[in-house]
Amino acid sequence: MQETIRQMRNHKKIKDVTNVLKSFEELMPAYNKALPVIQKEDNGVTPRFFLRALAELEDFVNELWELGNEYRKNSMSKNNAKSLATLRQKLKKALKEFEVDLQKFRDTADLEDEEPEQTKAETESESEDEEIEVAAVKEPKAKVKPAKLEDEDSESDYWPSESDSEDSISSEEDETKYINIREKFLKKNTQEEEERKKREKKEKKDKEKEKKRLKQQEEAHEELEGQGDWEVVRGGVPMPIKPKMFDKNAEITVESVLKKLNEIVSARGKKGTNKAEMVDMLQELLEIAEANNLGPGVSVKVRLSLVAAIFDYSTKVSDAMKVEHWDKLLVTVDQLIKMLDKHDDITLNEQITEENEQFGSSPYKIRGCILTVVERLDAEFIKILKDLDCHSNEYVIRLSDENRVIKLIDEVTSYVEKQHEKSADICRAYILKMDHIYYKIDMKALDETTKEPTSLNTMDRLCKFICGKDNTDRLRQRAVLYQIYHLSLHNRWFAARNLMLMSHLQETIQHSDPPTQILYNRTMVQLGMCAFRYGSIKDAHNALLDIQSGGRAKELLAQGLLMTRQMDRTQEQEKLEKQRQVPFHMQINLELLECVYLVSAMLIEIPYMAAHESDARRRMISKSFHHQLKMSERQAVIGPPESMREHVVAAAKAMRNGNWEACRNYLINDKMNTKVWSLFKQGDVRPTLVRKIQEETMRTYLFTFSKVYDSFSVQRLSQMFQLELRDVHSIVSKMIIREELMASLDEPTQSVVMHRTEPSRLQSYSLQLADRLLSLVENNERIPEIKQGGRIPMQQGYRDRPYQRREDGKGGAWPGRGDRERTRRGVYAE
Repeated sequence: MQETIRQMRNHKKIKDVTNVLKSFEELMPAYNKALPVIQKEDNGVTPRFFLRALAELEDFVNELWELGNEYRKNSMSKNNAKSLATLRQKLKKALKEFEVDLQKFRDTADLEDEEPEQTKAETESESEDEEIEVAAVKEPKAKVKPAKLEDEDSESDYWPSESDSEDSISSEEDETKYINIREKFLKKNTQEEEERKKREKKEKKDKEKEKKRLKQQEEAHEELEGQGDWEVVRGGVPMPIKPKMFDKNAEITVESVLKKLNEIVSARGKKGTNKAEMVDMLQELLEIAEANNLGPGVSVKVRLSLVAAIFDYSTKVSDAMKVEHWDKLLVTVDQLIKMLDKHDDITLNEQITEENEQFGSSPYKIRGCILTVVERLDAEFIKILKDLDCHSNEYVIRLSDENRVIKLIDEVTSYVEKQHEKSADICRAYILKMDHIYYKIDMKALDETTKEPTSLNTMDRLCKFICGKDNTDRLRQRAVLYQIYHLSLHNRWFAARNLMLMSHLQETIQHSDPPTQILYNRTMVQLGMCAFRYGSIKDAHNALLDIQSGGRAKELLAQGLLMTRQMDRTQEQEKLEKQRQVPFHMQINLELLECVYLVSAMLIEIPYMAAHESDARRRMISKSFHHQLKMSERQAVIGPPESMREHVVAAAKAMRNGNWEACRNYLINDKMNTKVWSLFKQGDVRPTLVRKIQEETMRTYLFTFSKVYDSFSVQRLSQMFQLELRDVHSIVSKMIIREELMASLDEPTQSVVMHRTEPSRLQSYSLQLADRLLSLVENNERIPEIKQGGRIPMQQGYRDRPYQRREDGKGGAWPGRGDRERTRRGVYAE
């Protein structure tokens, strides 16, 4: 243990945290191994040298940790920083066992008291070596006198040098007493002497290099006196000397500036190129070109190179740009667009080759594309927002830059339109503009009677132009989806639904790229919520079914990744999916989406379940809604609802019992208003929801109790469900027309007369039992045939029988089912 502690102290001196961690991991098992000896010899008292080592190690770790992340990132290697975090965690866990002993040790004694004999001897020898080394450096030819010995009888004795060691020692007793110390001292003195010489030689070389470097910097400083203020760095890492832009008396022309520009740009992308220095040099070159009035062509060319250099700051495609670089990029692109808009004689096109570029005189021809620059800028803006914490103030500050980005897009759009560019470029500019409009609500557009220009007019104009002029399917698809999304957001249900049906996107969207498929999913969600606000419950359920059925709404809408197994998704796939994520301010509230879907499913499913209660072949409309019902039924004790799902389940149970008021109270209350219904900025959806609850609860009531009552009074139904007489009459008439309710309306008495053609619950169960017995008999009759013809599965042999058409031509049945159909019809007639 003492040897491990000694090694650990040596590693601490040079701050080798990795080896300190290894020594600590060896020390703790050694202590556990020595515990029986400690308990036997020291009565279980923890040794002081072990407590001293733990206390020193704790102070060492705390001292390094308090220096902060910047110190660990810049001054420590990656392995040492990682080992420091691991050591801190393991040490904290280990110190819990010795917390009381450590506190007593720190309170009663100093860390340098009561060291063990071996450690004390080592520390004394080390201090003596240091004194000798200092003396040797100051006076290399003088004799080195040792420290006085502790024995009072030998106060005048001292340890001699190598030359007179034999003469100065007279006593054999003293020689045998100090022989080990002498051997150790002489050996260590030789090693220290060699190390000292090497160190002096190395320091001499370093001083010569430092003098040479300072001399070079002073010469460069004298040459660059006219270029600006330069500071000679006297210590630390040698700083690279900034290359001269132009000579002091050189003539600055268009050719020289372009030559210098090519020289700077040629270093772009090479290993070891300082990107910050390249941006500074391009900025300086731009100032020189504008100071010498070399024309707008040179300024545009240098600014394009400056924008490309700023884009190159981030080494990885997925990394976001830093804030200071982003601000500089916005200013540079703004200046570039204004200069292009101001000078009509500048032609900026990607089709122009470098040999045909013209900068000296008008008309100027430059190779480049300002639209590509703005598209890249817009992509960088989205990456910056994704990289930030969506709940922080910094996200709000960066989001305010969207106005500047939209302003740049508008300027580029007007520039492209003014230049009479080809329609493909105009479509690219329009799609950029639509990308920042489609998800925002224009409060003016919510009023259908307004005559002021709104975002709906802008989106309609841009969408029509792209659909008419664009030759690529991708831009046309995205433009239509943007338009549908925007119409749905502003309660234009019929216009959005018709546009979705006419575009036939449902048939071709599976062949599109993933970002377009994500946009399609988002559009379908908005379309479904628009149908819900309008009151079309079935359309809302159908639109939201594909998104909500699999439980992957977050992933399908690109609003986060689901926790899956590692084998389901590789690191590259996960990285790509993270890049496709939608920024927080564009996301759709998933709880609102789920609530709308569950309420829609409830309004459809509960009446259907009441109408087909005893039907064995009843289909399931919404699996997720049935799952919530099953989870509620499994609970032993059902308390008042708390979450949104529990409120919907409680409302469904109340609707099944025909209690529409309880259903309304479960869905519309203070908690649900805060969580869900207040999130609809397009208007209050609650009156429409209450009306639907009344209607569907009445239909459920009629389905459930039609087997019990001979007739229902229309007026009584109107009072029970607080509906007008004409509404009740309309609902009952539709149910009779659709053959959902076997009844007829008696106008004189204002009642609904039941025909009792539907089987009761006992009759339905009897029919199901008869069907199963008949199937069992048929299978038993075919057993001899199966044995003779070989081992054929029973169901397969049954399905191989010919299909028979019914006499009325409305379908068919397998042999043996006709008898069951006739039996069922006979029971109905009875």
